[in-house]
Amino acid sequence: MRGGLWQLGQSITRRLAQAEKKVPSRRCFATEGDLKKTVLYDFHVENGGKMVPFAGYSMPIQYKDSIMDSTVNCRENGSLFDVAHMCGLSLKGSDCIPFLEKLVIGDIAGLAPGTGTLSVFTNEKGGAIDDTVITKVKDDHIYLVVNAGCRDKDLAHIEEHMKLFKAKGGNVSWHIHDERSLLALQGPLAASVLQKLTKDDLSKMYFGQFSMIDIGGFPCYLTRTGYTGEDGFEISVPDENAVDLAKQILEKSEGKVRLTGLGARDSLRLEAGLCLYGNDLEQHITPVEAGLTWAIGKRRRAEGGFLGAEVILKQIADGPTIRRVGFISSGPPARSHSEIKNENGENIGEITSGGFSPCLKKNIAMGYVKSGNHKAGTKVNIVVRGKSYEGVVSKMPFVPTKYYKP
Repeated sequence: MRGGLWQLGQSITRRLAQAEKKVPSRRCFATEGDLKKTVLYDFHVENGGKMVPFAGYSMPIQYKDSIMDSTVNCRENGSLFDVAHMCGLSLKGSDCIPFLEKLVIGDIAGLAPGTGTLSVFTNEKGGAIDDTVITKVKDDHIYLVVNAGCRDKDLAHIEEHMKLFKAKGGNVSWHIHDERSLLALQGPLAASVLQKLTKDDLSKMYFGQFSMIDIGGFPCYLTRTGYTGEDGFEISVPDENAVDLAKQILEKSEGKVRLTGLGARDSLRLEAGLCLYGNDLEQHITPVEAGLTWAIGKRRRAEGGFLGAEVILKQIADGPTIRRVGFISSGPPARSHSEIKNENGENIGEITSGGFSPCLKKNIAMGYVKSGNHKAGTKVNIVVRGKSYEGVVSKMPFVPTKYYKP
């Protein structure tokens, strides 16, 4: 069992590294000496964090407990993740919403103040530049978080279009929150633990909602969201307060919420059927092909107006030629680029993410198949290291989500 867990950790390390290489960002190719550190770096090391390169940062893949144990503990109790390598930014100005809607598929204008949504930055061909969580703080202030490995290209993309927009008289400016850290508190104990650190009533805050509140004595941006499928929060806190807040959260949980690294974060998001950019979502994959059509608001489908709209709206009308689906398989776990065949031995697609589910105790994966082969229950064969193993198309999420909704 110990050897199996070691192999699981090694495979996740390789998969995370592969994901970095696919994202065209110079940060992903940093040498050991170039790696950046979040303000919690020393705290991770003090608590037994095993540090690995990820998206130009030195980040913990796990701590003293195994990746399997950490994954299960998140679902049973809770986890605290350092996600300060990700990039938070604010867009401000009277035209910040129409500006952003030229770049993303979401109906940002239709969001109520204090609410947010998952969305996708697209290119002219309808491909995904990055996925992002966007929150309307108010009509002239948008807060969003983009992926660490995509930071450089995302910021360059936004800046390029902002210059053109402002040259035509648009009123928009931005601020990159490099002065703040980001913590993710996830799991069934997340709300009760965090409630001990704030006077605001968190029971009135639902999935996707945002608030600027005091937590542990520090001014924070709080969003009820996450990347695990569990109830939880992402907390943007000033850098100088990040370690103190992390300590307070862990102390208030009385040992039940644990520091958790990238390894379990990957297992949790895969169990929740969530995309990892660079694996399951890339610049040649559209939101429709990725199963994210729900993120394109009704108004946006009618009006378009975002990059690649012609391609994307045509796919909505006619159907895509490929689709992202989930799999449960036998044999060794399927990995990224594993070939998918139908029962006649014909190639129908490939795996983009896969691994052993610590919670389900079975192999799970996601990938893209040709339309017509995407229905749940469709039998397939997945090629792993030259051998074919039986699999079946399965609905996602693999583990039911527990988002806190009214």
